Amino acid sequence: LPAGHQAIGLKWVYKLKKDEEGNVVKHKAHLVAKGYMQRAGVDFEEVFAPVTRLESVRLILALAAHRGWQVHHMDVKSAFLNGDLKEVVYVSQPPGFVAE
Repeated sequence: LPAGHQAIGLKWVYKLKKDEEGNVVKHKAHLVAKGYMQRAGVDFEEVFAPVTRLESVRLILALAAHRGWQVHHMDVKSAFLNGDLKEVVYVSQPPGFVAE
């Protein structure tokens, strides 16, 4: 790791997707960054937190319905998943990783 840089840790998050009867349908695994280890002003400059009030969503949908506008859906959770980074980011292997 270059001097003055800190690696961001990674961890696996596991979930089970179940049907209406509680039977396991799918096993899901996500590799996520431990962002809580970062410090504002040192590791990052700005934060994006998609938050909206339900009243705002209702108002926009009512306006769209009244005026005949088309409404498009966007998955905010993954909207920035494939964005281009200007910064260099270093990550460490998740616990349990074994190189053979």
